[in-house]
Amino acid sequence: MLKLYGSTTSPFVRRLRLWLANVEHEFINMQIFSGSDRELLARMNPTLKIPMIDDEGKVIYDSRVIFRYLSDKYAERPLNWQQENLLTLIDSANDALVQSLILKRSEIEEDDSKLIFRLQKERIQTILEHLNRLVEEGEFGHWQYPEICLYCLVDWIEFRELHDLSAMPALLEFQARHNDRIEVTTTNPRNPD
Repeated sequence: MLKLYGSTTSPFVRRLRLWLANVEHEFINMQIFSGSDRELLARMNPTLKIPMIDDEGKVIYDSRVIFRYLSDKYAERPLNWQQENLLTLIDSANDALVQSLILKRSEIEEDDSKLIFRLQKERIQTILEHLNRLVEEGEFGHWQYPEICLYCLVDWIEFRELHDLSAMPALLEFQARHNDRIEVTTTNPRNPD
């Protein structure tokens, strides 16, 4: 059976859980920063990151690569180049926000005089403004993988209180429009296991 390894709070893992909502699989919720789960992660995945899948002994890393693998496996239509670009935007914002969260949890104070903080803040703001504009223009009008990824990003930002989205009403409306989907409610990171 297909096994998806990750955590309930990761936006990269959640996007795959949403996409796999109607596919039989086992979800293994891991505590990736210590203990036996960390050891398992290190044995299976040299990137030491989640998500990863194990498909009958074939281990695949990275949400983007996993999605391509599963799309091929289940004969889904591949993403077009515009959709790939949308994923690059979403992934870039997600990556920058993950780094910000890790720095914060490492008790490293944000300092706008440091290049790393200025670049990350600029990247996040620019991408989110662009995504907000694209939603306004109707770019995310379906519920396919790019929409799933955007939903996971926006919901995770709100869940972790990582960025003020009040000036981006299209993103918040997009999130609200999809909040009641059954696969969204069952994977909500705010719900205790």
